[in-house]
Amino acid sequence: MSDLFNVTPQKDNYSAKDIEVLEGLEPVRKRPGMYIGGIDERAYHHLVAEIIDNAMDEAVAGYATKIDVSLGADGYVTVKDNGRGIPVDPHPKFPNKSALEVITTTLHSGGKFGGNAYAVSGGLHGVGLSAVNALSAHMIIEVARDKHLYRQEYKQGKPITPLELVGPVSNRRGTSVSFIPDTEIFGDSVHFKPATLFRMARTKAFLFRGIEVRWSCAAELITEDDKTPVEQILKFPNGIADFLDYLMKERSSITPKPFTGRVELPDNEGAVEWAICWPDDFKDGFSYSYCNTVITPLGGTHETGLRAGLTKSLRAFADMIGNKKAADITADDILNTAGVMLSVFIKDPQFQGQTKEKLVTQSAARLVENAVKDPFDHWLSRDIKSATALLDFIVERAEERKRRKKTIETQRASATKKLRLPGKLADCSHKETAGTEIFLVEGDSAGGSAKQARDRTHQAILPLRGKILNVISASHDKIMANEEIRDMTEALGCGRRDKYNEDALRYEKIIIMTDADVDGAHIASLLMSFFYQEMPKLIENGHLYIALPPLYRLTQGGKSIYAADDEEKERLLKTEFKNAKNVDISRFKGLGEMPPYQLKETTMDPQKRTLLRVVIPHKTTEEEAEEAAYTSSIVERLMGSKPEHRFKFIQEHAKFVENLDI
Repeated sequence: MSDLFNVTPQKDNYSAKDIEVLEGLEPVRKRPGMYIGGIDERAYHHLVAEIIDNAMDEAVAGYATKIDVSLGADGYVTVKDNGRGIPVDPHPKFPNKSALEVITTTLHSGGKFGGNAYAVSGGLHGVGLSAVNALSAHMIIEVARDKHLYRQEYKQGKPITPLELVGPVSNRRGTSVSFIPDTEIFGDSVHFKPATLFRMARTKAFLFRGIEVRWSCAAELITEDDKTPVEQILKFPNGIADFLDYLMKERSSITPKPFTGRVELPDNEGAVEWAICWPDDFKDGFSYSYCNTVITPLGGTHETGLRAGLTKSLRAFADMIGNKKAADITADDILNTAGVMLSVFIKDPQFQGQTKEKLVTQSAARLVENAVKDPFDHWLSRDIKSATALLDFIVERAEERKRRKKTIETQRASATKKLRLPGKLADCSHKETAGTEIFLVEGDSAGGSAKQARDRTHQAILPLRGKILNVISASHDKIMANEEIRDMTEALGCGRRDKYNEDALRYEKIIIMTDADVDGAHIASLLMSFFYQEMPKLIENGHLYIALPPLYRLTQGGKSIYAADDEEKERLLKTEFKNAKNVDISRFKGLGEMPPYQLKETTMDPQKRTLLRVVIPHKTTEEEAEEAAYTSSIVERLMGSKPEHRFKFIQEHAKFVENLDI
């Protein structure tokens, strides 16, 4: 530990000139992650969400009835509303600038702070439009206000034209924002996806029943597999009740009708709207929550209030009909398998972070609980037969939870004695699941090196013989007869498919460790396909990982550095070994040929290794639910029984291949 502080003092040249002061929108371009959550595809699309939120604020305030969202062939997105239009008169604090220019070029400026312009709004921090401007290569804003049209253009956050009076207009009002993100920030590989933007527009239409959202997209941007419409008018008179119907599709419910409602909060504080049903197919439920039309994927205090209101009401109903088994039901028992839509409109909400993923307003819990409880009481008492069926269903979920809890309390050591563990498994000695991991390795040779390199207390090794069965295209009987699959199933102890038991899983991490070549990648793909089909919950709960062993070792003198692939090797030769002579480059043919000490320090030591976690979309948003369906179709296409699908995929994507390992 002392070596961590053994730092050689540097020359004391720290002075006032080293203090950097960022002005205007420079902080946004310097640290975009602080304002939009990153520079990846999700952040790229978040820019559009910020602009749509501003338009929705005009609608919620009662000034706009239509919003246009369009994606052009040139990559520009345009969002236009028929609201009041951003003010264009000189700003009192900056008399030489219009209010429009102040809002677009100054952080923490806008009409959402004082509460006079917007009683309820989703944009609160005054950085939405200005952040989008800062991260755009080009932005054009048009404002139709007081029967005149104004226009101003920006580049990378700075105005490149003055505010221009275009001329009079008689049949138009509101704000139009058109922009294209800056490749200097996001790179040139990220582009807008029509399907993502369409879902965004549709969700906003669902959330505010008074709005008409008109979607359009250049036809050439929609691929053959994309079902996104080129044009569509989105308007839903029943709000999130229509949203729930759309998400449920053909699924049936425990009760004939969902529990829906809307309550206006006292003292004009806003409103609470909800739509809830309980599917009877025993599949996963879903839960989407929003505040002022902004999605809150991490939930927050409004969800806490909903959970409390429903739980208290259902327990009271159980007492009324004499069901004593319901005394211990929890909010999780009620909602884990439910379909839940919750939308709140409140003044001055407090979010966690600029991207507003979680509502933290403390009063929201009480407001939502009070709004929901009485209507749920009445809803239950109006149809006693259906309410009793719902209560029985939830009580059954509670009893199942209790049974699982008893399983958890059983010590892992006693549980494993009942298991028939495969003979080639080198198990770890730790008795609890937490902190343990099992490496699925390619062949006995790699297994031998891994067994010598492992931490015997917490790391187990299971060698697999060659390429396992492709379960996607195999029959159930063939899967059950496969020795490698049986060994994995027995070693993990958690069962498969509908018999999967999370609490019986014997290891916290399952790590696929294969060679860093094409064959190794194929084996890893087969293993991921196995877990995806046979144990999807194992992936969803974050247990499956892929180890990243190096492909090369570069040595010169006493200096050795590992490279994961050819690209990193070339980078190291140009940086770490620049101008160095006689650099020895060793290529690892397989993990079995790597000495145990090298395997440990590069791939198995938790302090030094790199792992990739395998994920499946959790369906916490409508977009993620559709991504999950897309993932399923891709797995079937690439790993299924029809080779013509794979051939078509290869033909479609061959032009993108840059390096071949042959």
